[in-house]
Amino acid sequence: MFALVVEAKSFNKAAKLANISPAALSKKISQLEKELKVQLLNRTTRQLHITEAGELLYQHAKKINEKVNDAFTQVTNFSSGLMGTIKMTVPVISGELLLAEVVAEFCQRHQHLSVDMRLENEFVDLVKEGRDIAIRTGELTDSTLIAKRLIESNWVVCCSPRYIEKYGKPQSIEELTEHNCFAYTYQSQGTHDWKFEKNNEKLTVKISGNFASDNSLALRKAILAGYGIAYVPKFCLYDDIQSGALVPILQDYKPRSLGIYAVYPYTKHQSQKIKLLIEHIKDAYQQRAERFK
Repeated sequence: MFALVVEAKSFNKAAKLANISPAALSKKISQLEKELKVQLLNRTTRQLHITEAGELLYQHAKKINEKVNDAFTQVTNFSSGLMGTIKMTVPVISGELLLAEVVAEFCQRHQHLSVDMRLENEFVDLVKEGRDIAIRTGELTDSTLIAKRLIESNWVVCCSPRYIEKYGKPQSIEELTEHNCFAYTYQSQGTHDWKFEKNNEKLTVKISGNFASDNSLALRKAILAGYGIAYVPKFCLYDDIQSGALVPILQDYKPRSLGIYAVYPYTKHQSQKIKLLIEHIKDAYQQRAERFK
């Protein structure tokens, strides 16, 4: 308030800027002088003069105001997504196939913001681990988290032409029990229970095989080599299907479909940087929607 009076050179003008009455402002300055035990301003009915002590205080007050304004600006920029670090956790396959490039592009757009992305298949406790956001697939059981749906991901049953030549092509889900089916263990349940739908009827077949992995890229390599059949998210195998290196089978059956979500701890004021990152990731998924259908 004192600095404002000095700069305005008038109690009336300073009071108007501070949105208080001139009398209230004058009282505050008087209280300041009383506390410091020194006169800061010489007042007359028409003029206002700063004393030597007042000049000294003003120089410090001016610097304090500048620092406060800088602090407010930086904090505002921080909350608006222009500064700081976002810590996130994503599934290994999502990070390797899509998110590493997408998040790096986001950082390029926001030069004062960085992202620490951890690739892991475990569902970590975001609050305990100090993570701001996670990308997760499937049903979400933690009600303390906020989930934003990014896209729906369809699965596909696939094998290589080499496998079909050697072992034949299953024509029904029941025939899968006669084949070497690889389990995708990156699931909380139903690893060996492959779920489908046909004519509005939900169907399940229990499979068995000599290889299992929690990494869909490992399963991809195994079926590309002709060793078995896998049931994984379609986007993991999209390019191989397009090139003919892998063949979708049992297409008369509707495959399982799981939502992909951006998940973050509940907060009363979501930071703009988290909101911007989620929007950027969702746009990236939607632009590649054909890979998930």
